[in-house]
Amino acid sequence: MPASSCVRLPASWQAPSDYLHERVVLVAGANGGLGRASALACARAGASVVLLGRRIARLEKVYDEILALKAAQPALYPLDLAGATPRDYAELAATIEREFGRLDGIVHAAAHFEGLQPAADIEADNWLRGMHVNVSAPFMLTQACLPLLRERKQASVVFVLDDPERMGRAYWGAYGVAKQALAGLVSILRDEWESTPVRAHALLPAPMRTPLRGMAYLGEKARDVPLPDATASAVVYLLGDAGAAVQATLDLR
Repeated sequence: MPASSCVRLPASWQAPSDYLHERVVLVAGANGGLGRASALACARAGASVVLLGRRIARLEKVYDEILALKAAQPALYPLDLAGATPRDYAELAATIEREFGRLDGIVHAAAHFEGLQPAADIEADNWLRGMHVNVSAPFMLTQACLPLLRERKQASVVFVLDDPERMGRAYWGAYGVAKQALAGLVSILRDEWESTPVRAHALLPAPMRTPLRGMAYLGEKARDVPLPDATASAVVYLLGDAGAAVQATLDLR
């Protein structure tokens, strides 16, 4: 990814408590490391958060954490992206419209990673699952919710990428291929949505302490890696008014 296609988060930027006031944000993968951090950060910034994920117990924990912040009441939406169909995404969009009447942003923080392995050893089911969760599901979910997003004066969809220098190297398998495809999808959507109220954003995180990273970097000491909080702050930045100025990948590395 050329350096010219990336921009940086303004130094020491912090979201005001009303930065996302009265906005509804859907966080896919809200039970994971970055998803949870993003959901909490959005709630602190005033958003009503829809928590989407496949593990109900973990979603309920994030739900309780948001309630403890005295923030707007979140909503739970259990869904396993690996098996979700276009009909499931249409039902999700209909539920959000019925319960909230609007949708202002989507955060695609869900990811599937089976660990590093040679491409020749990847089982077909794992390949298909990885491609579906990491690139097909974000596309179909966004497509289903796009009519709602277009009704807003300003709306944002944040796609989380991974280090492009590594994703094309050995052993990254379906995850690596999908993340490269996801970058291409963002580029296409950015061009197609240029004259619409909806923005497509690509976010490239710095190293962060998540279960996925723990699977890929087995010799790394987790305590030496920062928590996902800084990346979650960047997610909030892109969802709000300030993010309108970002026309390239937001690079946190």
